[in-house]
Amino acid sequence: MTELVRLEGEPTTPLPIPANAADSELTDAARARVAGGFAANTSRAYQRDWETFAAWCAAYGRRPLPATPDTVTEYVTHLAATPTRKGTLPAPSTIERALACIQSRHKKAGLQLNAEFARLALRGYRKERSSAGQRTRKAPPAELTVLRALVDTTDPAAPVGLRDRVVLVLGFALMGRRSELAALDIADLAITEDGLEVTIRRSKTDQDAIGEVVPVPYGSHPETCPVRVVRTWLADLETHGVTDGPLLRAIDRHGRLSGTPGATMRGTGRMSGDGLNQIVRRAAERAGLKDAHTYTAHSLRAGGATAAAKAGASVSAIARHGRWSEKSPVVHGYIRAVDKWRDNPMRGVGL
Repeated sequence: MTELVRLEGEPTTPLPIPANAADSELTDAARARVAGGFAANTSRAYQRDWETFAAWCAAYGRRPLPATPDTVTEYVTHLAATPTRKGTLPAPSTIERALACIQSRHKKAGLQLNAEFARLALRGYRKERSSAGQRTRKAPPAELTVLRALVDTTDPAAPVGLRDRVVLVLGFALMGRRSELAALDIADLAITEDGLEVTIRRSKTDQDAIGEVVPVPYGSHPETCPVRVVRTWLADLETHGVTDGPLLRAIDRHGRLSGTPGATMRGTGRMSGDGLNQIVRRAAERAGLKDAHTYTAHSLRAGGATAAAKAGASVSAIARHGRWSEKSPVVHGYIRAVDKWRDNPMRGVGL
């Protein structure tokens, strides 16, 4: 390594600089900053995946870092044959994430990893599942008729019912990820003459936390109008002395909001992503929907995008509102799901 040093009366001259051990060190503060650059969910998942891989390597006398192509291929084969806690074989996406974690660790260590055979093994696993009739389960979209059915099961006169209604309607209108909904604070919402402005401080596609303000217009029906529903919830929170902190918070069995006197929950009581999934699933069960157990908070996001596509919204408008990349295959998947019926070539042929 060289550095340009100017000596008095001499031209700039490259002088060799000896290697310094300090140049390869990171302080705890710097490591914390790097760790903070990952999304919390991704960081936790990668940590679990790496610990599992390292433990497997230790059990079989293999080296996790640097790992050989054979080791990674064997690990993919091992995962594909190992049932999950639910007793089912893992989804290919789960193995894909584990493989991505291993590659990420090698890249950050400045090491090369040839994962070509491992990916071929994963492709073979996908084909096996497809041949066996297994398909990756996706949360069904809560389209407008489904959303109304879910909302009808909530009681706006009770705090828990009103909160659940906010989750359902706002999740749909924002096309919100569950992490975005859970992270919302009261201060992130502003009601204007035109509707509701929601500040999303960070999202999956905004890891630098630049933030974005998402406009949500008034709806036509009071029960599903996101502006009216949110305004009612904010007023209810204020009557309980809650004017800041988490928008969506836990409620104990006595109907007491977290953060209020007598409430049994500790801390802020901010709802988790799993808690939001449970709200949607319970509403689907109360509504008697088919396969109610498959509905999650993602159903609201998918339902909002699907409804927008049916209403004629452009791909770019849907992507922008839902904070997707305009080239995202997910967005185009929602559009295709609508177009396969709207633009079906057999429509109107006279059958």
